[in-house]
Amino acid sequence: MKPLLPALRRAESAAEIFRYRYIIALTVTLASVLELVDTSIVNVALPHMMGTLGATLDEIAWVSTGYVVANVIVLPISSWLANWFGRRNYFALSILLFTLASFLCGNATTLEGLVFWRIVQGLGGGGLISTAQATLYEIFPPKEAGTAMAIFGLGIMVGPMLGPTLGGYITDAASWPWIFYINIPIGAMALLLALTYVPDSKFGSKAEEVDAPGLLYLAISIGCLQTMLERGEKLDWWSSKEIITYAVASVTAMMLFVRQELCHPHPVVDLRILKDGQFAASLVFGFLVGSALYSVVFVFPVYVQTLIGFTAWETGLAVLPGAVASGVTMAIMGRMTAKTTLDLRIFVVMGALVFGWSMWQHSLFTTESGWDDYLWPMVLRGVGLGLVFIPLNNLALGNLPPQQLAAGSGIYNLMRQLGGSVGIAASATLFVQFQEANRGELLRHVSQFSDATLVRLAKLKAMLISHGTPELLAQTKALWLLDGMVRKQAAMLAFERLFLGFGLMLIIALPLLLLMKRGHFARRGPAADH
Repeated sequence: MKPLLPALRRAESAAEIFRYRYIIALTVTLASVLELVDTSIVNVALPHMMGTLGATLDEIAWVSTGYVVANVIVLPISSWLANWFGRRNYFALSILLFTLASFLCGNATTLEGLVFWRIVQGLGGGGLISTAQATLYEIFPPKEAGTAMAIFGLGIMVGPMLGPTLGGYITDAASWPWIFYINIPIGAMALLLALTYVPDSKFGSKAEEVDAPGLLYLAISIGCLQTMLERGEKLDWWSSKEIITYAVASVTAMMLFVRQELCHPHPVVDLRILKDGQFAASLVFGFLVGSALYSVVFVFPVYVQTLIGFTAWETGLAVLPGAVASGVTMAIMGRMTAKTTLDLRIFVVMGALVFGWSMWQHSLFTTESGWDDYLWPMVLRGVGLGLVFIPLNNLALGNLPPQQLAAGSGIYNLMRQLGGSVGIAASATLFVQFQEANRGELLRHVSQFSDATLVRLAKLKAMLISHGTPELLAQTKALWLLDGMVRKQAAMLAFERLFLGFGLMLIIALPLLLLMKRGHFARRGPAADH
């Protein structure tokens, strides 16, 4: 085997970059998976952190919120940072910062320390996804662009699904610091590979000056928006002065940011690329894709764990077929779309319809559903998202010139991330509202004058007495059990409505395809002429 360090000097010419293109693809995808897994891996460990650090639920939530806020702030400026430091240096620095912060998160002994290092970890992870995607588009020739996006897309799809399962397993098998320590060897490997193989961009140009006001306005706007979405449901949205303050600050800072970027000669985010109608339409579609993906990833585990009784590990096994189906579909798409002359919009339509069909099947789940009921809906969900992901990525970035790829990738990934945040926040709020409305409707048919209710109470009371409950207490417990059954059915009906809504989300977005041109895989880069 040839040594790695000489490759560091060789991977500069177009021919050498082309030779190592698949190693580069695996490197940037590995780093992206690390970032995405850590978005959700801590969620199942939060109760353990509360006990260790002596924090309340509201306080420990900042461990998750701080990471996501820092992450979305960096996403849109990752192109500017990559040009400023050089893409290889910036990508390697991001991995180093992420890995070092992971170690310090695991070593944290106070809540303040843990939140601080999670924010640093988010700052490191924020630049990985968009930089990875721009790198792949640049180094792969047109005929292999689909394969590159399939490798990258697999990480994007699997990461959010893997986080809660992996976090639950590690927390049960070891302790919560190990959900951070596990990043260290993987991060070290990704860092070595990045320094060895990832090339600098041939199209980036360093800004002559730092747009400090633009950076500040963007950080305030995106930070306040993400914090508002993370805490809105907990604080009852617009009845809270804190939420209103976040909203006003976010809108005001965004208006100032747009004005600053359009007037500054060296903007930190080039908003002029939004003049491309296809790119602008793809941003809206990408927002809805992110909303549908992250919402389902959020809602389905809640359903199976609260109503069916699945553990975190069983939940992971239930969603695994969908992740595998998504990966296989994207691999097939990557090979097929590079050769076909079909309009890529056709695949997006097919994917949206398959995803909608899957969500319709999700809406048929009940409180008695099991493994067999979940298998094919999960597979179809993965196939649908796999059909959408690669064509939509190319439609979004296909018209942009090479020097705008990194900026476009950053904005596109930001919109997908914000779509996920909005989707999760909306899902949590709508679930509560749907459940209460359903419970009220069900209670109209549960009264002391209903024969069915009286029969059910009698059966519950008899069952309790047979298990040793005193007769006087059995009546009260029977009423309590009946109320629990009503709440459970109300929650199930709420989940069914949410699943249907997720399916309609992508179907409603299909008219946006009319604003896009006939898509095909055509990309210019150092390897394109090889």
